[in-house]
Amino acid sequence: MVGKITGIKDYGAFVQVGEYSGLIHISEFSDDFVKNINDIVEIGEEVYAYVLEVDEAQKKIKLSFKKANVLPSKMLGRVRIYKGFNRLGLKLDEWINEKLVRIRKRKQ
Repeated sequence: MVGKITGIKDYGAFVQVGEYSGLIHISEFSDDFVKNINDIVEIGEEVYAYVLEVDEAQKKIKLSFKKANVLPSKMLGRVRIYKGFNRLGLKLDEWINEKLVRIRKRKQ
């Protein structure tokens, strides 16, 4: 499901999905520790989210970002590690940028 980020607080991000108002709690952004949600999304951005729960009476939904998206931190486990710091250092930035471009293309 696609929604638009309408607000960000320390505990989560508010998302508008059609006539429903939703919340992605900070714990639903990643399995890893998230210090600042602004590092992942920004107000006005459209995001893919997984619906966890629906309250039809109040037109509210609970959403999960991590169930609908693969974050770069999860993909880092797939990096092919070479011996020596120089080679890894040169390839890591290139690899991360390539993966981020692919993620952005999928969101469009």
